[in-house]
Amino acid sequence: MSDANEQIDKLMQELRRGTITIGVLSQLSEPQYGYSLVSLLGEKGVDVEPGTLYPLLRRLEKQGLLDSKWDTKEARPRKYYLLSSTGKEVYEQLCVEWRDIVSSLNHLIDEKGGKGNGDD
Repeated sequence: MSDANEQIDKLMQELRRGTITIGVLSQLSEPQYGYSLVSLLGEKGVDVEPGTLYPLLRRLEKQGLLDSKWDTKEARPRKYYLLSSTGKEVYEQLCVEWRDIVSSLNHLIDEKGGKGNGDD
């Protein structure tokens, strides 16, 4: 792999890491357990490794953004996650900030004639 490709891979990982929280929060208005969340996000084009998701879920719960509840009725107990009231507020604020960032970056990219703006 060339140095440029390695650099791009590292930058893409950083970019994904910074956006995965919004993606996860966006899917937790209904209770989800870890594997169902991995599958749901994957179906929507957001690939998340379980080794990335589970620590994130624990961190978001610890921060008070998620509530969780164990379902022990099935043969395999599952921990379901759901946005807390604080999580809903934070998610809404993150969405506003995300839209502002996307708008600003699109403007910068389009202004410079960057790739991806249809002028290729």
